[in-house]
Amino acid sequence: MKPYPFTAVVGMPDLRLALVLSSISPAVGGVLVRGEKGTAKSTMVRALAGLLPGVDVVDSCRFSCDPVSPDPVCPDGPHEAGVPAHRRPARLVELPVGAAEDRVVGSLNLEKALSEGVTDYQPGLLAAAHRGLLYVDEVNLLHDHLVDTLLDAAAMGRATVEREGVSVSHAARFVLIGTMNPEEGELRPQLLDRFGLTVEVASSRDPEQRVEVVRRRLAYEADPDGFADGYAEADAALAAEIEAAQRLLPSVKLPDEALRQIAEVCASFEVDGMRADIVTARTAVAHAAWAGRAEVTTEDIRVAARLALPHRRRRNPFDAPGISEEQLEQALEDSQPPPEGPDDDGPSGGGPGPDDSGPVPDGGPAEGAPSSGPSEPTGNGSSPQKTVGAGDTFRARVFRVKGTGEGERGRRSRAITDTGRTIGVQPPSVRDGRPHLVATIRAAAPHQQARGRSGAGLEVRSADLRFALREGREGNLVLFCVDASGSMGARARMREVKTAVLSLLLDAYQRRDKVGLVTFRGTDAELALPPTISVEAAAARLEGLPTGGRTPLAEGLLEAARVLRVEAIRDPRRRPLLVLVTDGRATSGSDAVARAKAAAGLLTDVTTIVMDCETGRMRLGLAAELAGHLGAEHVPLSDVAAESLASAVRERTGRAA
Repeated sequence: MKPYPFTAVVGMPDLRLALVLSSISPAVGGVLVRGEKGTAKSTMVRALAGLLPGVDVVDSCRFSCDPVSPDPVCPDGPHEAGVPAHRRPARLVELPVGAAEDRVVGSLNLEKALSEGVTDYQPGLLAAAHRGLLYVDEVNLLHDHLVDTLLDAAAMGRATVEREGVSVSHAARFVLIGTMNPEEGELRPQLLDRFGLTVEVASSRDPEQRVEVVRRRLAYEADPDGFADGYAEADAALAAEIEAAQRLLPSVKLPDEALRQIAEVCASFEVDGMRADIVTARTAVAHAAWAGRAEVTTEDIRVAARLALPHRRRRNPFDAPGISEEQLEQALEDSQPPPEGPDDDGPSGGGPGPDDSGPVPDGGPAEGAPSSGPSEPTGNGSSPQKTVGAGDTFRARVFRVKGTGEGERGRRSRAITDTGRTIGVQPPSVRDGRPHLVATIRAAAPHQQARGRSGAGLEVRSADLRFALREGREGNLVLFCVDASGSMGARARMREVKTAVLSLLLDAYQRRDKVGLVTFRGTDAELALPPTISVEAAAARLEGLPTGGRTPLAEGLLEAARVLRVEAIRDPRRRPLLVLVTDGRATSGSDAVARAKAAAGLLTDVTTIVMDCETGRMRLGLAAELAGHLGAEHVPLSDVAAESLASAVRERTGRAA
């Protein structure tokens, strides 16, 4: 069955252009496609491979060496001059989100290394993607160890496998293309910066265009080969244009005036580092080649900036990516030298045309959230609700789940993982993970005489292999249970609370946790955000959290217990950390205090942090008492910041001395 044709995809001109420019110049650094589900992101990416020119590779080389300039340390080499070669289509290699590290970088046969003294290396996905495309669907869900592997390969252009003193390295230069749904969480900043271009896609709201999308999709499903044949001529023409642009690319000039424009545009958007300038320059050159121009113009820089800068000007994980068209035009205008004559660089009218619209800032709910608002009815018979914004976030203390888990790799709590430091040997029945060399030799040594070994080396069999027991860090479910009642409604107090919780959310983002949000006010509690890896969604819900009414503490604890019970069924390996944000009061119902104590009994097995929000000179100490019932750590609101903990330790140390 033939793949869906590239030219048959309706709409998405920015994505189409970004993919084409990355194909013309792989040095651009690939494309990150952000968008809601069901927008044909994957369809267009998979269709791209059919447009790329073929590559010449050395015969029988598993690492796709170029016969003109082969890798001098290729594991299948060395390749002599004039080695037989052939031409094959460019590859699109898909990296599954749940792939094991050995599947990605390759694996070494430890049995042969010990018994025969030879290096038997089986290439992984990075070797297959060399000189082609590496596609990661849902790249934001990629495990940290695979992210680290991709970062190393993207930075060095090589993949290296090291196992117990045996090392193999090979070239791994590829165009990295990733797709993601921002609702499911963001990328680590290091990997985000490795993508040259980024594009925001959304489904069209035009009924006619939606009808055409459905019509074409149904036609393809009814007759894939016939449908693809109908667009074969258009795809072939586009492929010829890409190949022509690749031939023109080395001769495109980037004058100093254009470089100055690029530098001033990047500086005006306050991007981090110099990669933005380099990527923008490469993209502008590729766009000039695509347009058939021998020299970069202002229009090329305008298009390049729209694609290369949106994800590089973010200041923190809660800011939505995007650039202001008005600011871009102003920066381009300011960077122009004083006119000495007619200026024909840019398009007429001094602004972008209707077909040049770039990625639009999505303006997520975390932007522009109101710091305060008018009172509104609550709908539950309580007092009017108020909304108070948060202040600037800070570096928060690190709270960890007690004990040692076995959950998904992350950066919070201790866990047995397949990465990290070796702390022992797995039982012989465990046949997974990284081999333990010493334990394997010990298992094989007593049997050497019975196996008739003679000469150097060991007679190692599969049953002798032992695997390392490793301890690393796991990601947890951080469930925030926030008191939004009237007692928390003082503007200064609620601002401090939201700032502290946002700081903890930022910490959860960096440690690859799932987060959830339960709020209670009036007479009931609600699950404001089901557990998710989208910390941005939690931040948005918290920013707009209203306050007012009585304090149904028992209902909040019961809802938290229910959420944790359900999540334990859905994701049993991920251990929870409950952060209860309250002043300890319980005022909803005649037996509010007794019910709260009873509800607390359901959470004694959960690692809990009680963030005490009580302020003022006259304190009742109710939150500390509640922490005792929960078996939880009691943390005053002022001690959530990491700096406050360090100051307290220094103060205690000074007094002890």
